[in-house]
Amino acid sequence: MDKQKNSVLIVDDETANIIALTNILSSDYYIYAAKNGADAVMLTNEHMPDVILLDVLMPGMDGYEVITELKNSEKTQSIPVIFITGLDSSDSEKKGLALGAADYIPKPFGSEIVRLRVQNQIKIVNHIRAIEERDEMERQLRKIQELEAGLIAAKEQAEHSREIAEHSSRAKSEFLSRMSHEMRTPMNAIMGMLQIAKLRGIPDNIKQYFDKINAASSHLMHMINDVLDVSGMEYGAFKLSNTVFDINALIKDVLESAEYNASQKKQLMKTYVDPALPSKLIGDDKRIKQILANLLANAVKFTPDLGNISFAAKKLGTENGFCTLEFEISDNGIGMSEEQQSTLFQLFEQVDGSNTRKHGGIGIGLALSKRIVEMMGGEIHVESELENGAKFTFTCRLELYTES
Repeated sequence: MDKQKNSVLIVDDETANIIALTNILSSDYYIYAAKNGADAVMLTNEHMPDVILLDVLMPGMDGYEVITELKNSEKTQSIPVIFITGLDSSDSEKKGLALGAADYIPKPFGSEIVRLRVQNQIKIVNHIRAIEERDEMERQLRKIQELEAGLIAAKEQAEHSREIAEHSSRAKSEFLSRMSHEMRTPMNAIMGMLQIAKLRGIPDNIKQYFDKINAASSHLMHMINDVLDVSGMEYGAFKLSNTVFDINALIKDVLESAEYNASQKKQLMKTYVDPALPSKLIGDDKRIKQILANLLANAVKFTPDLGNISFAAKKLGTENGFCTLEFEISDNGIGMSEEQQSTLFQLFEQVDGSNTRKHGGIGIGLALSKRIVEMMGGEIHVESELENGAKFTFTCRLELYTES
């Protein structure tokens, strides 16, 4: 149905009147027709015509009963009803108007009178409809404006919260950096004095105490350096350096320290170094050493006495003057659940974060290693099962060194 064309319901028990009224109105309106009151009510509820032409005198349910039922319904009460009647009395007209009729057309009716009176009611209907549509549009516009205002306020609040969070993060990072720098000074003094004591000779009866102090100092210095690195990453001060280095010498140095620590727990460490590794590469050797040392230290720490640890370094390939290396560290230690693995590379997360945990650490090393690996164009991942060990694998892309 054309939404721009109005509709009229004609209700009359005489077919001739329905045909006559249809001929008058059909060129301008959609026409529905009913020959009794019950059908009139049904069609009104079904089609919701804009105007109803209703005969008063009908067998069964007359026009007065029909208009009473329509006006008592919230759905149909606003539809204008024009009575068509042959009754020529003021009482019948008053009764119809009292029941809610909008107009009267006497029988016999003239086509022009019918057309004009229907047209007048249609104009009123369309005017009211236009006002309602305008009001609805204004309501929707107000809702949109309220939503926009809410979004703007939410955006401003989010921006304010972001600024506060960034300021807090910068302040935290700057505090950690200052604190770590301040801690490094006395730690360097302590470690320096230990080295002097070793050079001068330490009596055997107190040597074990000096060894413990030295190990604890080295561990603390390692954590301080990690905190400095994290704070540097937080405000963009962390950078990789590029130097020429010998990858085999680096691996040998890292393994010597790891094998010593493993020997203290009577652990067996198996190592494999690919003979195809380039002799010299360009990259940040200190950061590669830091990652390897961290992963090997974790393997030793989380593997029980007499356990097994494996290390492998392989060359995956070369392309456009760059070499991709892969390192793999595995153990048969305590392992991890899937839930623990999901947060493993997040800052300050630990496999066992409880106050009763057996193993130390502040949850920085793996998160830091992941950031460094990614900065080197590589990836790091873990494969593990609870109580069944873990295998860490990471790759890095380094520039090949060529003699000029």
